Amino acid sequence: MLTRRDLTMIAAGGALTLVAMTTVAAQPKVLESQTFDWASFTPRDTKVGNRRDVLRSPTATLDELEIHVTTLNPGEMPHPPHQHPAEELFVIKEGTVEALVNGQLRRVGPGSVIFQASNVPHSIKNVGESPATYHVIQWQSPGMLKR
Repeated sequence: MLTRRDLTMIAAGGALTLVAMTTVAAQPKVLESQTFDWASFTPRDTKVGNRRDVLRSPTATLDELEIHVTTLNPGEMPHPPHQHPAEELFVIKEGTVEALVNGQLRRVGPGSVIFQASNVPHSIKNVGESPATYHVIQWQSPGMLKR
């Protein structure tokens, strides 16, 4: 015969199992090796040009890897100077940009790479006469994301 204590323990065990299953199901899948075809990136218009999202996912060694491609119209910035804990790489595909790096404005063109360190104010602006396109790679090291 089941006692009230037995029924309470069974209910508690079932509730804990349900919570554990929900937590596991809610965690995003770890990114596996794959390719990302430029033709599959849908451009989304912004006030300053457009943006193509590539991925946002945890990896085996990162809480999150985020990659997107931005195209800025001449004279535009995506946002004012800012800072954040994540580190970023910008790979310039085309055009001429001016980046705020360690308090100095640096002008670079196609093929150039900009690294922005954690918690350092930075910005980027298209200073050319044609659109500027660059790839942004940002990562969140383990423990940086608050879930």
